[in-house]
Amino acid sequence: VTLIDAGFSTQLSTYTTEQIDGHPLWTARFLFSDKDICIAVHRDFIRAGSKIIRTNSYQASVPGFMKHMNVSQQDAIKSIKESVSLARKAISEEEDLSGKKLNVQVAGAVGPYGACLHDGSEYTGSYCKDITKEELMEWHKPRIKALIDGGVDLLAIETIPCSIEAVAVLQLLMKEFPKARAWISFTIKNESQISNGEEFADVANTCWDLGSKQLIAIGVNCVNPMYVTPLFTALIKKNASIPFIAYPNSGEIYDGVEKKWIEKDNARKVTAFVEEWLNLGISYIGGCC
Repeated sequence: VTLIDAGFSTQLSTYTTEQIDGHPLWTARFLFSDKDICIAVHRDFIRAGSKIIRTNSYQASVPGFMKHMNVSQQDAIKSIKESVSLARKAISEEEDLSGKKLNVQVAGAVGPYGACLHDGSEYTGSYCKDITKEELMEWHKPRIKALIDGGVDLLAIETIPCSIEAVAVLQLLMKEFPKARAWISFTIKNESQISNGEEFADVANTCWDLGSKQLIAIGVNCVNPMYVTPLFTALIKKNASIPFIAYPNSGEIYDGVEKKWIEKDNARKVTAFVEEWLNLGISYIGGCC
């Protein structure tokens, strides 16, 4: 089992008094305003034992940076590339400190189109019926290219609410970036369906059939941990050969109107479920948000 990092925003909040949730760029704005704390967050996860850390680029997009940070297209692309450099710098600083090679990989975080709409639709998939696969490919291409040019080891295609976007990104990788490796993880509606109502096991199997040469795993993130076992079990029944990844949150629900997380008093912690997942043969475990 490979340990990946956990919630960048949660850890970031220990370094800043700024409100993180509710901003159109979420944590990605700190690529401009405070690079040092981005490095510090990465270092915390490395020290905690993460073998894969994700760049702070989940909500980074070229149009988003141009609009909300008032920068040129060139500078927007440069900042996405720089998210890779900051992660690499964190690794080298921790290696210098420990005096040994740590074998930590950098995954370029690629959030869904819905995250940049800033309306919570990455948790409903409502936009998926109003956009074409070609439009999604066009939108994702410059940010993925920037991460690959920046030197990521792989891509984390995450928080995806619908099959059309997963397939769009996969086809983009196959066509434009055939050497890139990635995982895809989905947001979830319940114990069997992804956010827009499609069956998780069916969608995962479709993605694997299409892109298994480039995919290292398929799974779920930003999901209540109680759903992981039934989802994983359904996937095993459908296709037991697909490596599974899960990095759930702690059971809160995101309120897209209020732009904040609503806690559930009875939420069981992620750690309470880990043994179940290990027994099922999970390949990658981390945390989210």
